[in-house]
Amino acid sequence: MTSSNSKLVYSTGIGRIAPAPKSPRAPRGDGIVRVRRETGGRGGKTVTAIYGVALSEDKLKELAGALKRLCGTGGTVKDGTIEIQGDHRDRIVAALEQRGYTVKLAGG
Repeated sequence: MTSSNSKLVYSTGIGRIAPAPKSPRAPRGDGIVRVRRETGGRGGKTVTAIYGVALSEDKLKELAGALKRLCGTGGTVKDGTIEIQGDHRDRIVAALEQRGYTVKLAGG
């Protein structure tokens, strides 16, 4: 049953629409890098979390690697946050300030 004022909703004759390519952009923030010590959800283990670094994913991983080498420990990058194993806040703040970032200690 078709009526004269029906609209075509879906058609397989056109083909697939290609998704828009993702452009690697740095996340926007307030320009302040925050460094804090966290233990929640890690079985009591301490990590130093670094938030607000406005870099692309590749550059963020390079920075995380440099900070891990500086602290002599492991770490990862998750959702734009660098996590370094252990409490290395003072060392990381000094290294980030030397690289030209505005850094604040966050949390308790």
